[in-house]
This record gives sequence, C-alpha cells and structure tokens, in this order.
Amino acid sequence: MMAVTSACKDSSKMGVDNGKYVRYTPEQVEALERLYHECPKPSSLRRQQLIRECPILSNIEPKQIKVWFQNRRCREKQRKEASRLQAVNRKLTAMNKLLMEENDRLQKQVSQLVYENSYFRQQTQNTTLATTDNSCESVVTSGQHHLTPQHPPRDASPAGLLSIAEETLTEFLSKATGTAVEWVQMPGMKPGPDSIGIIAISHGCTGVASRACGLVGLEPTRVAEILKDRPSWYRDCRAVDVLNVLSTGSGGTVELLYMQLYAPTTLAPARDFWLLRYTSVMEDGSLVVCERSLNNTQNGPSMPPVQHFVRAEMLPSGYLIRPCEGGGSIIHIVDHMDLEPWSVPEVLRPLYESSTLLAQRTTLAALRQLRQISQEVSQPSVTGWGRRPAALRALSQRLSRGFNEAVNGFTDEGWSMIESDGIDDVTVHVNSSPGKLMGTILTYANGFPSMSNAVLCAKASMLLQNVPPAILLRFLREHRSEWADSGIDAYSAAAVKAGPCSLPVSRVGCFGGQVILPLAHTIENEEFMEVIRLENMAQYRDDMIMPSDIFLLQVCNGVDESAVGTCAELIFAPIDASFSDDAPLLPSGFRIIPLDSKTDASTPNRTLDLASTLEVGPTGNRSPGDHSRNAGTAKSVMTIAFQFAFEIHLQESVTAMARQYIRSIISSVQRVALALSPSRLGPHASLRPPPGTPEAQTLARWICQSYRFFLGVELLKTPTEGSDSVLKTLWHHSDAVMCCSLKALPVFTFANQAGLDMLETTLVALQDITLEKIFNDNGKKTLFAELPQIMQQGFACLQGGICLSSMGRPISYERAVAWKVLNEEEDAHCLCFMFINWSFV
Repeated sequence: MMAVTSACKDSSKMGVDNGKYVRYTPEQVEALERLYHECPKPSSLRRQQLIRECPILSNIEPKQIKVWFQNRRCREKQRKEASRLQAVNRKLTAMNKLLMEENDRLQKQVSQLVYENSYFRQQTQNTTLATTDNSCESVVTSGQHHLTPQHPPRDASPAGLLSIAEETLTEFLSKATGTAVEWVQMPGMKPGPDSIGIIAISHGCTGVASRACGLVGLEPTRVAEILKDRPSWYRDCRAVDVLNVLSTGSGGTVELLYMQLYAPTTLAPARDFWLLRYTSVMEDGSLVVCERSLNNTQNGPSMPPVQHFVRAEMLPSGYLIRPCEGGGSIIHIVDHMDLEPWSVPEVLRPLYESSTLLAQRTTLAALRQLRQISQEVSQPSVTGWGRRPAALRALSQRLSRGFNEAVNGFTDEGWSMIESDGIDDVTVHVNSSPGKLMGTILTYANGFPSMSNAVLCAKASMLLQNVPPAILLRFLREHRSEWADSGIDAYSAAAVKAGPCSLPVSRVGCFGGQVILPLAHTIENEEFMEVIRLENMAQYRDDMIMPSDIFLLQVCNGVDESAVGTCAELIFAPIDASFSDDAPLLPSGFRIIPLDSKTDASTPNRTLDLASTLEVGPTGNRSPGDHSRNAGTAKSVMTIAFQFAFEIHLQESVTAMARQYIRSIISSVQRVALALSPSRLGPHASLRPPPGTPEAQTLARWICQSYRFFLGVELLKTPTEGSDSVLKTLWHHSDAVMCCSLKALPVFTFANQAGLDMLETTLVALQDITLEKIFNDNGKKTLFAELPQIMQQGFACLQGGICLSSMGRPISYERAVAWKVLNEEEDAHCLCFMFINWSFV
C-alpha cells in the first residue's frame, strides 16, 4: 500500500517492482494512457492480453502494469476530488456572500422593527389621551384617519412609462436586497453547499411572494436571456407576447407584455397579466430585469379584459443578476403576485394564497432551469438513447404543455364542450381543428392510414383528504394495473403506431404489468422521464388485435415526500415505436396539488412515521413530529385529464367510453387514497405487519444483535438504550440497511431511510421489489455465489459494484455486508444487507 501511495505522486513516469521504481518511456506512457481510456480497471487476463497486443509494453511485468493502473486511477480520483472541492469552495464563497447580505438585511429589518415598535407605542399613548377628548374636532380627525386614498390613473405615455419603470426598479431592489417585505425561510429549504439556494417566502404582505438567492455557472446576459423566455421554463405559462419596446437613454429597454397562465385545475379560470418589463444595467455592472402590472393607466397602450381569463396583478418583481468572481452569476429572484383568489371556490383559495406553492412552481423552477443548463454547458453529455438533455427537456415541456391545454380547453385552440349526460362530474371537450394532431399523417402498424381527425378530452377534478400527494402519485405510477384499462391503452396507442419497434426493451424494472425503461433524470431528482412498455394487451376492435408492445412516454415529478408545497404530476402519452422528437403527443395524466400548506412542515417525518407504526397493539410509540393526528386537515385537489384521437363520426360512442373510463379511474383513485390515508395509521388503526412479521422495534434489535454476533463489532456506533432508540438510530444510519425475506424469490420487507432513498421507494411500495431486481448480472452472480456462505457462516462481505434503484437508476457502492438476522429462538428470520458509501451514478 505504501508503494502504491508513493507511486501515485508521479505515476506517469514511475512503476513499482519490489519497492524499486521503474521509469517508463514516453511511448509506453502514451500507450498505457490510451489503454486506460479504453478500460480503466482491466482484469489480470486483460492485462496479460494488453502486453501481448502492444509490443512496446513487452518488457514490463504484469505486476508493474497492475500498479500503473492503480496509480492512474488514484490520480484520476484525486483530480476529480480536487475539481469537486474547488467547485464547492466557489459555491461556499458565493453562498457566504449571500448570507452576509442576508444578515445585513435582517439587521436593518430588526432596526426598523425596533423603530416601528417605539413609534406604535407612542401612538398608543396618544390614542389613549385622544379618547378622553369628547370635542367634535377630535371625532372628525379620528374618522378621517381611516379614509382610503384613491390613486389617480398613471400616465402611460413614453415618459410616464419610463417613470413607472424606474419606480418599479426601486421597489424591486427593496424586496430583493432590502426590507420592503418580511421574508421567512421556506420550510424544508436550508442553505448549504448542496442546496439550490436561499429560499424565502413572504409573511403578512399583500398577495403572495417568494424570493431566492443562488449561484449559477452562467454569465449574466445568458441568465437574463433564459429567464425572459418564461414559457421555456415556467410550465404554467401559456404565452408571453411582447407588444411594444421602448429604449431608454441609459441603454435599457422598457417592454409592454401580455402574459397568460394556465389554470392548474378544471375548477378555476386561467390568469392573465398586462405587464411592464424594465431591463437595465446598474453602476456596479449588475443586470436587472424587473416587472410589474400596468393597472389604472391612461394616455397609452392598454389591454382590455380577455374572455375566460381573470386579470391578476404582478407587484414589482424580477431578477437581479450580478457577475461572480471566477465566472458565473449570483442571482436574486423575487416573485410577487396578487392572483385574485376571490374568483375561485373557497376550497381552492389556498392555491392562490400560498407563497410556498408560488415558490415551488415559479421561483424554484427558474433556478432549476438555470442550474440544469449550466450543468449541461460544463458537462456536455448525451443521454436517453442518443438525445441531449435539451431535447429531453423539450419533450417534457411538450407533455406538460399538452396536459395544460387539455385541462384548460381554450376555445381559441379549437376546443368545444360536449353537452353533459346529466351528471356533471366529468367534462368532455372535442377539438377537430386541423392543427391539433400537428399536421402529422398517422398510420397504423399495418400501413393503413389512420382516419383519426379529432381529439376528445375527458377531465375531472376531485378533492382528496388525508393522503400525501407524493405517496398517491407514486402508487399510481408503480401500480398502473390498479386503475388503467389495457384495452383503452391499446386504443389510445393505435393513433401513433407507425412501424416496427426500434426502442431497447431490456427489463430494468417492472410494476404491475408495465416495464420501466429509464430515459433521463433532470437535475436534483425533481423530475424524471421514462418510457414504459405495457405488457398486457387487449383487443380494441372487433377483429383486430394490437401489436404486443405499447409504449408510453411518461414524466413524473413531485414524488419527494420531504418537499413542502410540491405539486405532484404523472403525465404520459402513447408514442410511436420510432420515437422521433417531432412525434405527435396526446398527453394524459394526473396532477395533485396540496391545498393546506400548514401541514407541509411535518411532511419530512412521514416516512419515519410509517416505520414507527409497524407495531401490533392498540397504541404505538409515535415520533414527536408525527402529523397523522392532524391528517384530517390535509387536503389536496387532483385533476385528471385523458385525451383520445378518434374518427369524428364515432364521437358519440367515444364520448360515452371516455366518461365511463374517467369515472372508473376516479373510483379507483378514491379506493387507493383511502388505503394510503395516514389516518389509517392512527393509534387505534395502526398499520399491521403481515402474519409472522415482528414489530419494527423488535426487528431493529434483531438486526443489531445478529450483526454483533456474526461480525464481532457493533452496527450502531453510539450506545442506545431501549428498542425505540435502537430503531431510530438504525433508521437514521448513514448507510443503506435493508432486509429481505428468506423465500425462493426474496422480497424486501424493511429498509431504513438511507435504504429507501437508495431504492427510490417508500415503505408502502417496498414489498413490491424483489432482491434480484436491484442487482445487475455481475451482482447476481456474486450474490448467488455468496449465499451458501451467508447461510452457513452467517455473513459475507461483498465487493463494490453497481445495483439499480426501483426506478432503474444505476447506483455504485464501495462495498456491502450481508448477514443472517436471527430471532429470539436463534432461527434465521431474514437476510440483511448494508450498502456502504453508495451514490447514484
């Protein structure tokens, strides 16, 4: 080991042989480098083959070749670590600057609050004295104090617009870096080197507001260009039209914009804005883009109300973009809106009164887009069957936009409503405009032209109670057979079937009759895209059976249970086997939005609550942060929308089929939501384990005792007292610990938090995952070879390798330990695995 470490210092010139250094020629180094890039970790046979195939290496011993490759990998690892540390250092430096600015802002806010407190105290004393005065003058003065002043119309001439722009800039900066708004840290978002930024939401101001400060690896002009193109990153934005542009004397621009936002559900109208946008460069070189609504103006352009839209107001908002030392930009984002909550039913008003929801869907979306593009620029890659990340983002954007269009059904896009069948639970719209199918000539797999010349959308919204959106959406994704009809899937896919399959169909994950083919993951796991192949096909016409493979392009986001106020979405569309970027898409799916953000702060404890309720008995030891007692107040709204291409003369029968299908999905969702409701995990209705399964606390004790018995060391480094403490310590263990049953086909029965994160699943869905599903071929061979030793000796240490999460993502781990878990009678109860130093590849 000492020789390897010494040689690491100059592995390009030195080799090691029995403690002696061997100098390589430049030609030998060049040949070894070329071989290293082909295979960085060759086996013994491969190294001997290299010596035979490369004559220039014939005078080098295989042992020297082995040491050279070890040193080369060591040097590569050091280089990557140094690069990572430099990036972390730059981010920490920028984050420190942001925190210092935030500290200054808070100190100013404290001073202002102290001053206001003193002022109000003096006013209270004056009011007390005034109430003792019964003169008419005192009464009149007191009454005049409550009159609300009426602001005259603002001048919208070019000079007036410039004045409004400068005023908007001042107000925006006072929110971005000043004390104009009282900001509080957004629950669940803590600043740090791995965080997306410093996220805050408003407290006690008009409308809803959110603010973010972050570091991105892009130049300020590029950042401004991306953020101005709001429809490219803001999924709720339908359109932004620039109607007029004015230049200022200082080199800035004033733009008049008309913006439309989609409604997130069928139960509310869409929003629109009439805006002024001001772009300018400040004296310190910072770039500012700020916006506000143009309400109550005269002598200039205006935008009359638009049918089917509610005119909302944007208060001074925008982006402050400052160049960062060493490259990149420090960005401050402020979003401040009054979304007119009076225009929606009272139960939906939290959607329009939640600053947390605004931060998640708008402010954080901007930061994520910037960070994703920055990552693509610094680390160019090709993923998803030869597609670059930008192409995958475009596909995701098309799915989201198509779903929003279906939910909203705007008449200017050709949608018209079909008369109800007497029950108003499902709304049906039809679109027969030529552009709806994107002008594509569709064909069936047998080559005959498709006669689909219209699109039907059936949609509904429903109120959910007592079920976290992330858990429900994950169930819908992993158990499609619980709600979907394979015959209707086949019917929907017929419109885009055009030829033989050209997609890879290797099975990397299977849930309920569907094969998951991972396509791509976006930054920070907030959204992932995949292609699924449905296994169970059905006849969709009298004498015609669909081909055996149906493919759906699917995007899923909001499945992180710890995220606060997150909207969860599962959107999919049947795709042609060729899977071209311009293929027609008819997205369908689900959207679940939390309505009560007050319970979101307890969400991070949700998974631990499930673990701590795996007990038998009328009462259980609940964690202090358990929020299931208050689950009765947790509400969310689910929107369902499904689209079907059809022949116009079949409209009546397709409409009846679509209505019936949506109603069956609603019934299935209600049944699933009831089963997943945390209220069923209360003290009098605890989640009972399967017969023969011990309590979670007992299992945790068995795991630790068996580890100590077979390996001779403690699993938990810190001493614990009581089974409850053992369970909690094991639950928070940094390495992934998981148990599987001793059956012919072992399935997982328990995992700690790190194990659930590694498998990308929950305790509810854990038992659907078999042991063999998480290992690749080499891992399976190693596991099967070690199983006899585990059963005989009681444990085995496994070399590092690659495994797969439930979503098909590859995971590398440094090493793993497997051991038998013995019960009180010292019989084998299950197998336990611990994956050490794991990470997603």
